[in-house]
Amino acid sequence: MHQEHDHGAEKDMKSLRSSQADQVYPRGIDTEVADFLAQNVPHERIIIDEKTNTRLRWMIHKRVLSVMVITYFAQTLDKGTINFASIMGIREDTHLQGQQYAWLTTCVYIAILLWEFPTNRLIQRLPIAKYLALNISAWGAVLACTAACVDFKGLVIVRTLLGVFECVCQPAFVFLSTMWYTREEQALVIGAFYSMNGFQQCVGGLIAYGIAQVHHAALKNWQILFTLLGCVTFAWGLFVLWWLPDSPIHAKCFSPEDRVLMAERVRKNDTGIQNKEFKTYQMYEAFTDPTVWSIVLISFTNALPTGGLGAFSNIILTAFGFTQLQTYLLAIAQGAIIMAFLFSAAYLSKQYNQKLVLAFIYTLPNVAGTIVFLCVQTSARTKVGLLIAFYCTQGFGAVAVLNLAIMSGNIGGRTKQVIASSLVFIAWAVGNAIGPQVFRDNDQPRYIKAFVAHMVVYGVQLLVIAYLRIRLMHLNVLKRRAQSLVPTSVSGEDSDEHLAHKAAFDDLTDKENPDFRYVY
Repeated sequence: MHQEHDHGAEKDMKSLRSSQADQVYPRGIDTEVADFLAQNVPHERIIIDEKTNTRLRWMIHKRVLSVMVITYFAQTLDKGTINFASIMGIREDTHLQGQQYAWLTTCVYIAILLWEFPTNRLIQRLPIAKYLALNISAWGAVLACTAACVDFKGLVIVRTLLGVFECVCQPAFVFLSTMWYTREEQALVIGAFYSMNGFQQCVGGLIAYGIAQVHHAALKNWQILFTLLGCVTFAWGLFVLWWLPDSPIHAKCFSPEDRVLMAERVRKNDTGIQNKEFKTYQMYEAFTDPTVWSIVLISFTNALPTGGLGAFSNIILTAFGFTQLQTYLLAIAQGAIIMAFLFSAAYLSKQYNQKLVLAFIYTLPNVAGTIVFLCVQTSARTKVGLLIAFYCTQGFGAVAVLNLAIMSGNIGGRTKQVIASSLVFIAWAVGNAIGPQVFRDNDQPRYIKAFVAHMVVYGVQLLVIAYLRIRLMHLNVLKRRAQSLVPTSVSGEDSDEHLAHKAAFDDLTDKENPDFRYVY
């Protein structure tokens, strides 16, 4: 009976292909997408029931989300090793002086800054899974080579290369999110891989503490740390090359019927699946769109405090009067708090569909914690209070996730997405590069000037979040009015609109597509 069903399904697919082969598609559509639609998708709108949708989502989780989560964990762990190595003796063994340690974090983000647009263009042009896998193995090899460094010059070279290879991660994952997941799911998906920032703090602290117990080995503790993590990452890259599909239309690991359903699942996103052509008019639209620049500015203001707190967290905690072991263990608590912020933000975003309101709310704990740093003296009596204030400043991850979900859900047109993504992650890199530099050696141990700078940045962030929400509400009113619909300011598609999303895969920008609705 099962074989008869398979044979019938195959027969239906073949008749579908022959009847659709002569269908004419819009000029802007990607050739591979057009062929896939012509050969597989019927004229009638496909309705996917909740049971099928759940089955498809779990299949995608297994192949795509699992890779994103583990890869992002590897990236954050590998990039964060310099933080753990800082209290393992790397500064003394490589004779680092003054601001040189801060530059080891800054140079990673300078590399990202320079390579961000080329890597986004390559993500658009090349098979995304294969490009991602090769970059993972490359950064694993570079990380292992860090163990051979004996001075500042060698460390700067490997850290810069690390930035070049690692900067593929976030833009690739945001692109994969738009390709495989609905807009309602994207905040949770982005939150899932971004939460590895917190999990890295937990596991990284344990790994670092375990390695710190190794004595009288041929390699120093920090050298063992870099070698071990580098080799594991290299092997993971080879696995990703075999396991991750490039897109729904190329996913040979799924049946032809499921591939069609996976493509149809994301039709209502109106952000497409792929398009390899670089369209100049979309580039100009991206550069002149206030929505894009608002998202870019939030990325910068959210990243600047992150860069400094990330690089100096262990040094700051030690300055509060905690021992090396206590600092490692407190990093575990820090990681758990980052994850709590992230998952609560992603869950509430899906529950209430209010991403920007939540981004505003999750910025407030950062402000509160920074005020405490500015007002409270460091002493044995105040160290617990200062620690709680430090944990309050970990809300940045939640804002980052919500901002990426705003970007992935509100930018249509693949070239426009490439430009927007490049600008957002360049801003993120600039913020992270400047972040460690505001923590000056001559401002130790309280770093008052750094935290004053953080307060200014948070103020700008709150204003931009409020402006962006008002703007997107207004754009939705205009979209509905243009289609002679009731001009409500509901986030996303209103329940009574019944939009056809006929241009969903035609590579139109959000401004061009009449059925596009902004989410906020």
